[in-house]
Amino acid sequence: MTDPATLRRRFLAEPLTLRNEHRDFHEWHRGRPHYLLWAIDMDLPAVRARVAAAQHALDGLLLDGYRRQPHITLALCGFPARGAAPAADEFDDAWLQARVAALEALRIAPFTLTIGGLESFSSAPFLHVDGALGALAALRACLHTDTPHPQGEYVPHVTVGLYADALPTAAVAARFDRFTPAAPLQCRIERLSLMGYVAAEIGGALFTVAEWDLATRRLHWRDAVPAVAPLFAPGAQDDGGRDDGAQVEASHDAADQAPTPAAGRHPEIP
Repeated sequence: MTDPATLRRRFLAEPLTLRNEHRDFHEWHRGRPHYLLWAIDMDLPAVRARVAAAQHALDGLLLDGYRRQPHITLALCGFPARGAAPAADEFDDAWLQARVAALEALRIAPFTLTIGGLESFSSAPFLHVDGALGALAALRACLHTDTPHPQGEYVPHVTVGLYADALPTAAVAARFDRFTPAAPLQCRIERLSLMGYVAAEIGGALFTVAEWDLATRRLHWRDAVPAVAPLFAPGAQDDGGRDDGAQVEASHDAADQAPTPAAGRHPEIP
């Protein structure tokens, strides 16, 4: 897992951040309404507060209207297939069921991650994630199987927002040093989430389709939307309430496939 010092050097090696924009990237989604991914849901009060503090530290630099809940992306799924032969950036029921079978065989138990300080990709600032190297690597190997991650080296992170303009990275990094969270957050991870968002909305809110319980090795269906629901087996909807997939407490210790569908040119990086 890449350490913060290396991440900072890489960020500063680029003279400017990448500018994001609010528009409908129709050339990417081509009218397909929803995009899905596997993630760890981190939408918890302590993590939300840390994300909000980081956004405040970067006030004036970020694209307005970022509504995506805190999460750690594990693997991209793509668009639900619209026909019998999925396109390169689509997936179907057979692909999804293969991922579920792989998760069941993997037998990864609940684990702990640490949410730390503020670092950045050229397009987006994030909170660094550390810990559980073996669990994350095994999960990603399971969910991506024989293809590499479509965006290169994997850096687990919680995205804070998207840069609104091409900004000098040195000036942006100076803001990072003013963000000093009191202590790392120790997060107990008990579930993985199959999540999605409206493809035409940049930085729009996530919805949860299903959750994989690491302890029981069962998939519980949640908020399927009409364009996604045909992928799922009839009667699979879980009627139980939603439980938080992670439990957070402050840490005071000083020292974050059947081939995976190609994602095309995704307008949000990462």
